[in-house]
Amino acid sequence: MKSQALKVAAGILASRLLGFVRSALQARFLGVGAHSDVLTATLRLPNLLQNLLGEQSLSAAFIPIYSRLLEEGREEEAGRFAGAIFGLLTAAAGSLALVGVLLARPIVAVFSSGFLRNDPGAAVDRYELAVQGVQIVFPMAAILVLSAWCLGVLNSHRRFLLPYMAPVAWNAVIIAAFLYFGGEVLARGEIAAADKTRLYFAVCWGALAGGVLQFLVQLPSVLRVLRGFRPSVSLGVTGVREALAAFGPVVAGRGVVNLSGYLDIWLATLFTAGAVSALEFTTRLYVLPIALFALSVAAAELPELSRLAASEEGSATRRRVDGGLRQVAFLAVPTVVGYLGFGYLLVGAIYRRGEFGAQSHWLVYGTLCLFTLGLLPTTLSRLLTNAFYAGGDTRTPAKIAVGRVLVGAAIAAPAMWILDRFTLAPWLNAEGPDLHLGALGLGIGSAAAAWVEITLLRRRLGRRLEGFQLPVAAVVRMAALALAAAVPAAAVWWWAPGVRLVVLAPIVVGIFATLYLGGAFWLGFPEGEAWLRLARRER
Repeated sequence: MKSQALKVAAGILASRLLGFVRSALQARFLGVGAHSDVLTATLRLPNLLQNLLGEQSLSAAFIPIYSRLLEEGREEEAGRFAGAIFGLLTAAAGSLALVGVLLARPIVAVFSSGFLRNDPGAAVDRYELAVQGVQIVFPMAAILVLSAWCLGVLNSHRRFLLPYMAPVAWNAVIIAAFLYFGGEVLARGEIAAADKTRLYFAVCWGALAGGVLQFLVQLPSVLRVLRGFRPSVSLGVTGVREALAAFGPVVAGRGVVNLSGYLDIWLATLFTAGAVSALEFTTRLYVLPIALFALSVAAAELPELSRLAASEEGSATRRRVDGGLRQVAFLAVPTVVGYLGFGYLLVGAIYRRGEFGAQSHWLVYGTLCLFTLGLLPTTLSRLLTNAFYAGGDTRTPAKIAVGRVLVGAAIAAPAMWILDRFTLAPWLNAEGPDLHLGALGLGIGSAAAAWVEITLLRRRLGRRLEGFQLPVAAVVRMAALALAAAVPAAAVWWWAPGVRLVVLAPIVVGIFATLYLGGAFWLGFPEGEAWLRLARRER
């Protein structure tokens, strides 16, 4: 793996850190409840468009072809190809965004049907609020699709930092909306339902403005590297038909994956208020290592794997994939141990204030633990999926994604139905409305589905790359070191009662991380030394 992965990780980390600030403000002002449920669903629904046509789909259909044209020295053709893809994306995303605005009511009714049924005496109509918010933010998704096109172009030119740093702009604008419009609420010290509603709409408009800014900060760099760029909707441009042929299965596969995410939201809306927002606060932590360790490596490796696939270097491809998996696992394994052991500290340090109380704290931590059981296979699957994409196979990952969704839904739905009968009240003497445990079922289904996906991907890739295996021995070695590093960190937590979580969490996690990384370097873990070399090279 080259230093590009470190640049991707740096950009993603900056964006995710601001994402945590945004999520912490949502917890502070809206808590785990009706308004927070609606905001979560509102920002998720238009993202169906972004996820279908955005980064992952473009990575599979656009980057391999564009990178190949650049490698062959056909820069003018590459520019025309990029222009045609830009035009087609603009037409498709713009049309779908308009449909989303016009059909907001049935869209919310289908994907968040639980909002149609409001609890008696509820301070807000969740359905009406979600409809109005979706109409504001749907155009944002179309703009973010074009931002993903910028990312594809820049990645192909081995420019990784800016496109992965660009979402910082989106998060920053939303944070500004929270702080500006929530300032007067903080001054009063009391948050009424009307305050939450006004803040909700301010955040929706902020999301739209942030999407525009995210696209604009990348555009100048994109225009500088393109040659022969001319926006069009022509299917006769070199590479376009090939890209569309690959695009269809990828969109179908992404559609299935996203259906899984929206199925989670849909299931959560059917149960007691708070399940959707509990899912949001959980996944904010859950997806961080996936983005940092898995997507950073996968994004950096895709252009290189595409070049190796074009040269039919099977053994070199296998070595490249194996090295990438070890790099991902080196940081993903201690994250699993850390979330299970110290997730309570992290959740409390980030969210525990204002409207986010003790019941919310335990519910989110419990859900995070169950999601974490599927974290390692999820991170490894991202690189395996890109290995198929690099070889021009977009159908196999799509078929496997169907299996993942079916397993996840089959397990999550009954688990949620059973667990939602129970509340945290018998165990906690805490103020506020009782929170039910239905969200835990989503974590159970997600973890089971992740293991199904990695198993199927490994078997299929093993048929193509002779001798390919998952790095099980390396993972066991990393897990043993992580468990050893967790013991002293847990002792510090045990010996520091009464210390505020916002102070204690970074100390405990810092000790755990230092002992793990230090132990890895002392024991000569090659994966740790590789990350260290990359960090030194980037200074």
